[in-house]
Amino acid sequence: MRKALLYMALMSLPPGALAEARLYFISPQDGETVSSPLTVRFGLDGMGVAPAGVLREGTGHHHLLIDQQTLPPLDSPLPSTDQIRHFGGGQTETELQLGPGKHTLQLILGNHAHVPHDPPVISRRITITVKD
Repeated sequence: MRKALLYMALMSLPPGALAEARLYFISPQDGETVSSPLTVRFGLDGMGVAPAGVLREGTGHHHLLIDQQTLPPLDSPLPSTDQIRHFGGGQTETELQLGPGKHTLQLILGNHAHVPHDPPVISRRITITVKD
């Protein structure tokens, strides 16, 4: 009975409202010098990962922002560009080919329709250096 009540309480929360979700990079780390191509691994605590198009409470899928100094609008679907990569299959890592120099990376969790949650679940922006 207690489990059923807890489940009902969780299901009554608005999308993205599960307590203290945290989105982060497992690798690379902020300030790291890397070679290209590099493997980028995404971490998520407090929510689950589900593919785009799957409406499941407390879940989302990753979007990777590359060299974006400002966030895109958070009240509409995230665009898919070379600098905003979608991982709608529920992927939790990717291989990136980046040119030499400094680059920034940031993650945003999107719902089933690629719209950021409210409140948004966003990682810290990290800076990496790709060596020649």
